[in-house]
Amino acid sequence: MYKRLRALLFLFPPESVHHFSMFILNGISAMRTGRYLLRKLFAVPDPALRKTFSGLIFRNPLGLAAGFDKNALYLQSLETLGFGFVEIGTVTPMAQSGNPKSRLFRLKKDEALINRMGFNNDGVDIIRARLKNWKEKSAESGNTTMLVGGNIGKNKNTANDMAWQDYAICFEKLFPYVDFFVVNVSSPNTPGLRELQEKESLRKILTGLQDLNLDQARKKPLLLKISPDLTYEQLDDVIGLCMEIKLDGLVVSNTRITREGLHTSAEELSRIGPGGLSGRPIRERSTEFIRYISQKTEGRIPIIGSGGIHSAADAKEKMTAGASLVQIWTGFIYEGPGLVKRILRTRMEV
Repeated sequence: MYKRLRALLFLFPPESVHHFSMFILNGISAMRTGRYLLRKLFAVPDPALRKTFSGLIFRNPLGLAAGFDKNALYLQSLETLGFGFVEIGTVTPMAQSGNPKSRLFRLKKDEALINRMGFNNDGVDIIRARLKNWKEKSAESGNTTMLVGGNIGKNKNTANDMAWQDYAICFEKLFPYVDFFVVNVSSPNTPGLRELQEKESLRKILTGLQDLNLDQARKKPLLLKISPDLTYEQLDDVIGLCMEIKLDGLVVSNTRITREGLHTSAEELSRIGPGGLSGRPIRERSTEFIRYISQKTEGRIPIIGSGGIHSAADAKEKMTAGASLVQIWTGFIYEGPGLVKRILRTRMEV
C-alpha cells in the first residue's frame, strides 16, 4: 500500500510533501482514536526490545535521525509510530532559514536523497518551549518512554573560532528538556562547518560542553556525529579525542559529499548540485566506520549506527558491526512507517 502512496507523494517536491505528510499525521495523532490505530499498525510494544545506552533506557533500539523533525513539531506523531527515540534538530542559537530552495532532492534510482538544507530551524528558544510542552504533556498522559536527543550546531554567520559559544548556548538551554545531546560538526551544508572536525577545534567544543555537563546535578550523554568522508587518519584522531575526554558515544554517520557509484546520471547530479548524500549508497561506508571504531576501541565507545538503513537486515548489519542503537531517515521516506515494525520485529539480535 505504501508503495502506491509513495508513487503519488513523489510527484510533488520533497520538502513540501514532507511538511504536508507530517501535517496529516499530526492531525491523526492529535485524536486518541488516531493514536490508538497508529500504534496498532506500526508500534511493537515488546519489553524485550529495551536497550541501555550510556546510562539511558530506550524502549527499543530504533530511532529517527536528526533532520526529520528539526523543530520538535512531530514528537507525538513519531511516538505513536513506535520509535524508541527521536533526535530533533539540528538546533542553532538563532533561528535561520537555511539555504535557498530547492534544497532537497530524490535520487529514485539509488533510493537516496541529496539535501543542502543548511540548518534551517526555529532557533533554540522556540524549540526549547516546544520540548518543555512535550515533556509536560507526556508526563500527564504517561507517554514518556520515547527519548529525545538534541542535535546542536552553530549558526551560519558564527565564525568557527567562536563556534564553541553557539554549542554551549544550545546545550544549556536544551539541557532540561532532552535526554541526550549530539554535537553536529559534520554537515556538509554549512560553509566551513566540517573544519570543526579537526582535532583541536573539536577539542575546544567538546571539552567546553563536558565542563558544562559536569556542572549539572546529573550529567547527560554527550555524543558526536561524524562524517563518512573522514580519512582513517582523521577518524583515528576523533577516536583518540573521544577516549581522552570520555565522550559518551558517536553517531556514525552523517551524509556524504561523494557521488561515486550512483545509478543517477551525471547530468542529473550536475543539475542538482552540491549537498549531502543519504540513503542506500552510504550504507556500506557507515557500516565500515562502525566496525572500525568498535574493533579499534574494543567496544569502549558506544555507537549509534545511521546511514542507509532500508530494511531489517540493514539494521542488523549495523548492530553486528558494533552499533548499540540505530537510526533511520531516508529509508523511512522510501519504505514508509511500516519499516519501523519490520525492523523491530526482528529484535535485531546479534
